[in-house]
Amino acid sequence: MKKTIKIVLVAMILLIALTVTVNAAATSSGVAPGSYTGSGASVSSINKIGNQLIQIVSTIGSIASVIVLVVLGLKYMMGSAEEKAEYKKTLLPYIIGAAFVFAASSIATIVYNFTSGLSGV
Repeated sequence: MKKTIKIVLVAMILLIALTVTVNAAATSSGVAPGSYTGSGASVSSINKIGNQLIQIVSTIGSIASVIVLVVLGLKYMMGSAEEKAEYKKTLLPYIIGAAFVFAASSIATIVYNFTSGLSGV
């Protein structure tokens, strides 16, 4: 199995484990569904936390993609003809991934606005 596939699989497994752990902790708070009064976190505080999280992830992704671009550019400039051909092959998936990273906050905002319009929040 390729190294990148292993890394992606490990990241997905960790994300699933984190999600399950957070859901288990949230549901084991001891509040009966019928007795909940709604005095917990407000929607605006949840939105604020979500926006901060999106900004952090977007910033880290942007920095990582710029670093990868610099490394690829240096390797391309110093590589032989065969290595340059290999770097050209990896350039298109990188550009697509970088475009998603740079547009992540916009995509998340669009999805949030669409889903909040559906739920009436």
